[in-house]
Amino acid sequence: MQINLPDKFLEAMKALLGNEYDAWLASYQSAPRQGLRINRTKLEPKEWERISPFEGKPVPWCPNGYYYPESVRAAKHPYYYAGLYYIQEPSAMAPARFLPVEPGDTVLDLCAAPGGKSTELGARLWGEGLLVANDISNSRARALLKNLELFGIPNICVTSEAPQKLADTFGVFFDKILVDAPCSGEGMFRKDPELIKSWQERGPEYYAPLQKDILSQAVRMLKPGGYLLYSTCTFAKAEDEDVVDWILTENPELELVPLSCQDGICGGVDGKPVLRMFPHRLEGEGHFLALFCRRASDLEKAPVSAAGSSLGKPDSAIAGMEAESDFLEWEAGLKRGLERSRIRIKDNMVYYLPELFRTEWNLRYLRTGLLLGEWKKKRFEPSQALAMALQLHEFANRVSFSCGDERTLRYLKGETVSLTEEENGVVKKGWCLVGVDGFPLGWAKCTGDTLKNKYYPGWRWQ
Repeated sequence: MQINLPDKFLEAMKALLGNEYDAWLASYQSAPRQGLRINRTKLEPKEWERISPFEGKPVPWCPNGYYYPESVRAAKHPYYYAGLYYIQEPSAMAPARFLPVEPGDTVLDLCAAPGGKSTELGARLWGEGLLVANDISNSRARALLKNLELFGIPNICVTSEAPQKLADTFGVFFDKILVDAPCSGEGMFRKDPELIKSWQERGPEYYAPLQKDILSQAVRMLKPGGYLLYSTCTFAKAEDEDVVDWILTENPELELVPLSCQDGICGGVDGKPVLRMFPHRLEGEGHFLALFCRRASDLEKAPVSAAGSSLGKPDSAIAGMEAESDFLEWEAGLKRGLERSRIRIKDNMVYYLPELFRTEWNLRYLRTGLLLGEWKKKRFEPSQALAMALQLHEFANRVSFSCGDERTLRYLKGETVSLTEEENGVVKKGWCLVGVDGFPLGWAKCTGDTLKNKYYPGWRWQ
């Protein structure tokens, strides 16, 4: 593999790496490694290793990450459509791994698209607390939303706003914040050589001021005692250690939390307790990570936004929906209780808001909470997002095909499928949750021995 690296870049890397420079340069003759990260809300690593259709080995720094062979098309497998894993470059798994997220936290992924890190942060919340996933680009935020819904993360707000607007709206609100900042992308040149042209047009000197501005807004939203992880996929000291030094100087209430080196990951320039990932030291691309904590002693100086919810009363339209037998019939099959105070209807779309959501937040949303479905002329149709947020056993009327059953692929392509005589004796008429090997894929409407396909057209197997 031949990559023409710019002379200016090579000179900077030689100065940075010293006697490791030759080994680093030789790593560009090797192909980048491919990885996937399993969704632990759906299965644990041991179960994945038992059912995995791909040969692979664990990623050392990510307990639920795996390498897989270059010949494998991981996005063309029913398990991908079941949200069992996210395809992610192995080094890119590190930022979400090193941010200490716990169930119940309020979490912000400030530069979140396309969603690789958000899906992991959301999974680690286990449905408790709140994940705000933001990207300033509306088109990129749409891809972010799809990936979060495919992963079945219910307690989300997906926004498309500038960091300052978020800081002005939320104030001091988040327990954990991830800033995977826009950068010059030097660490990804091997994986995506097209980034070299972009680097030549806009290098570290362009991105460093932008990173400082984004971080400054993030600090405004971090609770005392909270953690902020800053990461880039570049080697440039101007975007890494220099930005860390600047944000610590500008915000004396922050302190750097030491991160221990492991699995080929090394420390920062001048012995800083940050992490650097180099392709000659490990099986992955280039990444940088720094973890900050806002001192709890700063509590009296920084007013923390009230943590309580202000959802108020349910929408008046809910009463009309509840009165219809179609909705009641569907809800009767749902083995998960719904709090009426968290249901909202807007433009006939029915949402289940996160417990910590506030109606006074005036932001540009792509999604608030879990989309339950659509209210169509006194008829309720459950959503694809809801199907993915459920476990298969959480809906009474269900059917699961095996991975090798040709009906699985036909269903994912949007075709009508037939039930066997045995299945027909179990599956009832009406809404049915369809799965593969016990994991939900989407909805169908059972009419006797036939399943009328309701799989979301935008997600279909092409």
